Amino acid sequence: MAAERDRGPSGSTASARSRIRLDQPQPRRTRVLPEWDPEAFGRMSERIARFLGTGRFIVWMTVVIAVWLVWNVTAPRPLRFDPYPFIFLTLMLSLQASYAAPLILLAQNRQDDRDRVNLEQDRKQNERSIADTEYLTREVAALRTGLGEVATRDWIRSELQDLVRELDGRRRPDGQAPFPAERPGERDTDDG
Repeated sequence: MAAERDRGPSGSTASARSRIRLDQPQPRRTRVLPEWDPEAFGRMSERIARFLGTGRFIVWMTVVIAVWLVWNVTAPRPLRFDPYPFIFLTLMLSLQASYAAPLILLAQNRQDDRDRVNLEQDRKQNERSIADTEYLTREVAALRTGLGEVATRDWIRSELQDLVRELDGRRRPDGQAPFPAERPGERDTDDG
């Protein structure tokens, strides 16, 4: 019975290769293509694209082309490396353009990804702000409703003024108040 377990799978599940051990790392395979960090490559492409979009690049490119043209027109014939039709200059500019375009597109794609993330964060922040505003609006409405039932200073003042007017209307004909206020120290002595 133990010998059957050690033999491995048999029948339709059997294979010619040995079993893969999951508890051990696989041997390192050699890669044909070079490996690179996509994030580092993206940052580099953004730096290049940023430089290509500056006035400094335009000035340097103009200087290089001007020197190229002046050299190949005015230098002695044996020292000219790109005579009049300037085919090599055209090739170099085409090469530069063929590398610049994908780098600029890569930088734009990365910027689009960042913009998308920022837009999503802004949308979530706006949703939270709207929810907070609605909550605060409900709270203010509840406070206003509650304050409608609370006596305010103006209401109390008007009620007291009404009471004073009513008391003034109840005065006796002799000018005495119906309920004279007790003076301090005076008490009814008739009770004793």
